[in-house]
This record gives sequence, C-alpha cells and structure tokens, in this order.
Amino acid sequence: MFIKAVELEVRKKGAPYSHEIEYKIDYKETILPHKFYADFVLFDKIILEVKAAEGGLADDQIAQILNYLKVSACKIGLLVNFGRSRLEYKRIIY
Repeated sequence: MFIKAVELEVRKKGAPYSHEIEYKIDYKETILPHKFYADFVLFDKIILEVKAAEGGLADDQIAQILNYLKVSACKIGLLVNFGRSRLEYKRIIY
C-alpha cells in the first residue's frame, strides 16, 4: 500500500524513477543466484526503500540498503518507515 502511494507522489512531482529494480550480485566474476530488488531508484542515483515497520528502523534494514548500494552505481540510500505514528527516515551514504 505504501509503495503505491509513494510511487503516485513521485510520479506526481515529475521525478524520474524506476520501480522494483533488480540487481544481480557479481562475486569474483560469478553471478550469484540471489538477487536484490530495490523499491525505487530516483534520478538514477538514489535508492529509496519503503518500510512499514511498527518497531521502527532496524539494523537489518540498514544492512539491506547498504547491500543495494554496493551492487548498484548509487551512492545515496533513503530508508523510509511509515509504520510508526511519525515518519521515520535514515539517509545512508556509500
């Protein structure tokens, strides 16, 4: 639900974005079978991950976006949580 709302807002603002981008993992010149899927990539350089976690942002979510940054050409990640009474976010620079 939050993903579609965020997509609608990004589209309404006219920001260039891609949704559910697949990243393959290249390890020592071998593509591993596991893949990463980023919720959004904005302006071809910012990964936006949307969460709805009642407990707040967790270390494993931060690790997830760090992994996305490692396998992409992106250097900035935004982790946004709509699951609490106040919006929670974290900017991650790789």
